Parts: sequence; C-alpha cells; structure tokens
Amino acid sequence: MATDTITDVFEEHRPTLMGVAYRMLGRVADAEDVVQEAWLRWSETDHEHVREPRAFLVRVTTRLAIDRLRHLQSRREAYVGPWLPEPYVTDLGSSVPDTAERAVLAESVSLAVLVVLESLSPLERAVFVLREAFGFPFAEIAVTLDRSEAAVRQLAGRARKHVDEGRPRYKVDPAERRDLTERFLAAATEGDLDGLMSLLAPDVRLVGDAGGKSKAPLRVLESADKVGRFLHSTAGKVAAEARELEVRFIEANGAECLLILVNGRPDSVFRLDVADGLIQDVYIVRNPDKLVSLAP
Repeated sequence: MATDTITDVFEEHRPTLMGVAYRMLGRVADAEDVVQEAWLRWSETDHEHVREPRAFLVRVTTRLAIDRLRHLQSRREAYVGPWLPEPYVTDLGSSVPDTAERAVLAESVSLAVLVVLESLSPLERAVFVLREAFGFPFAEIAVTLDRSEAAVRQLAGRARKHVDEGRPRYKVDPAERRDLTERFLAAATEGDLDGLMSLLAPDVRLVGDAGGKSKAPLRVLESADKVGRFLHSTAGKVAAEARELEVRFIEANGAECLLILVNGRPDSVFRLDVADGLIQDVYIVRNPDKLVSLAP
C-alpha cells in the first residue's frame, strides 16, 4: 500500500478513532496522543494482512486507550476537587444527519454520561463506548479486547446498568436549554441575584472543575441558595477583574454551552441541564489545562 494511501485510510477513520479515545479518556490531549500512537502503529504495519482497516485501527486505539486510562487513574485519584471531562467541541448536526444516530452520539459524549463512565473499570468503559456509541457487534468487541463474547456481554450488561442508574432522571430539551441559558447569562451579567435564583430548581447541583488552578467549589454544591450565591459572587468578581469579557455559545459534548473568554483567553465553560422550566444541574470547567483547545 502506497504511503499516500496509508495516510488517506487513516485520515478517513480519524474522527472515529478520536471519538473512541476521547470517550475513553475524557481529555482531548490524551485522546490525541493515543490517536497519534495509533498512527505510528498503523504506519509500521504490514497492510497486506489487514482486511478491515477500520476494525484494526479501532482495536489498536482502544487497547492504547485502556493502557493510558489505567496509567491516569492514580493521577485522577489525587485530583483537587470534582473531576469533569475536558469540553470537547462537537458539531453533530452537520456531520451526522440521522436524528436518531445523532441523539445516541450526543448522549454518549455528554458530561453526565462521561462522569458516570469514570466509575467503570477500563474494560467496562471500552465495551460501553464501542457498543453504545459506535454500535460494534459483541463478537468484534471480543476480538478487540481479547475476551470471550460471553465475557464481553457480561461487561456490557454491568456497564449499561451502572450508566442507567447514574444518568440524569430527566430528558433535556435543546430549545428549553437555549432559552434558560440565555436568561441565566443575562441574570449573571447584570448581577441580578433574584433573577438568577428564579431560574434554579430547589435541589439544583453545581459541579465545578478547576483542578486547584482556578476558583471553583472543592465539593459539589446543592440547593438553589448555595448555587445562586456562588454564581452571583463569581460573576461579579470575574466582571470586575476583566479588562475584556466575551461570551460565546459553542456546541460541546453534544450540547450548547457558554464559553467565557477573559482578556482573550478561555476562562470557563458552563453547561446547564434543564427540565420543567428550571436549571437542574450546572457544570463549570475552569481548569486552564482543559480549556487550551478552546483558545481563539
């Protein structure tokens, strides 16, 4: 196989490989490292013996991601404060025209599901990602993980049960999310505490990830009073200290989010989960290491 053909084949499957690696690892940089290593393996392979390039590349990427995930687990155990996956810019609407398939992919990359996946073993996580997000047959997953098909089915059952138990208890309507996000932004920027509080569910939760490198709660906040007062205070401090403040709507992890830029640099990403006309969950990523890929 010619070098340009080898490259073309790999680039054709790169989005899938990146999707697998990111869902496994939760960080863009780690996923990119794994995909780069997969490219090195692919470039050194005897391609005459590869009948299914996609299956081969997914198998290599998955195994590399499992190894990387096992290495990262000790680092995450020492992480300061709550851990959230790195915001991953998605544009599922243009790349995945089928509505049902788009919904599945959006859910599989959502913050809520990725947080639940953190509690799975690396093998359970791999099975869930390959089966639920990409629809691989159990027999093919068994070959990828060097396990029996029966063992893979057991892993899939445990992973699915765990995810179902940990997923949000409500479905988020995109139009409702957009409306509440805009009202949330207006109340926060205007310093309207009462307006902000009126948008929050009584048992709203706020999960902030700063990794000890920016200001964010070291524990999950619960209740409208605690969440509202934290958001009001933080918004005021950021606005007072910023020479230049810009807010953008972006699609990340399959949903619309707010990207806050302070003095031209990414400061935070807000993701709201809503139901029944109120904000149920607020996710904030402020760890600067997780915002590098969002820089203008």
